[in-house]
Amino acid sequence: MKKYFYLIIISTMLWSCAEMQAVMDQYNLEQYRPLTDGEVSTGLKEALRVGSVNAANILSVEDGFYKDELVKILLPPEAQKISKNISMIPGGKDLIEKVEIRLNRAAEDAVKEAAPIFASAITEMTIADAFGILKGSDDAATQYLKGKTSDKLKDLFMPKVKASLDKKLVANISTNESWNLLTSNYNKVAGSFAGKLANLQPVNTKLDDYVTQKALDALFLKVAEEEKQIRKDPLKRVSNILKRVFGELDK
Repeated sequence: MKKYFYLIIISTMLWSCAEMQAVMDQYNLEQYRPLTDGEVSTGLKEALRVGSVNAANILSVEDGFYKDELVKILLPPEAQKISKNISMIPGGKDLIEKVEIRLNRAAEDAVKEAAPIFASAITEMTIADAFGILKGSDDAATQYLKGKTSDKLKDLFMPKVKASLDKKLVANISTNESWNLLTSNYNKVAGSFAGKLANLQPVNTKLDDYVTQKALDALFLKVAEEEKQIRKDPLKRVSNILKRVFGELDK
């Protein structure tokens, strides 16, 4: 009886060892099997998807734009002349501050819905020369995404920005209303006798175009930062495909 018992134990041990060896063989096969173009393409898309979600989460919180000097939205270039002639506008300094806060709030609000827009564009994107991008600069995939999808993303993102600009914010005033109050006051001064003597020109900037471009620039900047982390830090590779593809860079 004991013989049968020992035979069973030995057989089980041999089977377990064989099974473990098979697992190890499979692991080694995966580790040393050369990457394919398809795998690299999938890995790059996954990195961009993860990066876009993280970027949108970072920027969409209150002050995600306003307190980040790299992405903070100031008055449009055409409107910088308002700041230079602020003393000519009653309550001008306060108006400028309120407008800038609302510009950033509108961008923060709009990017809440940016992640699915980016994800869709990334999914549909065909990545050419995947290995070249993988072995490229720290933001190579982000720059590829920007070059291939910027116009499409801008068209898709613009309605989100427009809706945010019209949304009632602080004191039940929208960003557009705050902007119109600032520019109309300034344009009155520009059209006055004193304004003409000072050669002041009216300001007619379209906010939706300006804020849309600024919001997209900020998103691409943050996605690039996320891509760099995935390339450099193995702990940021949160899926098997990221580990396999970007692990290539560790060799």
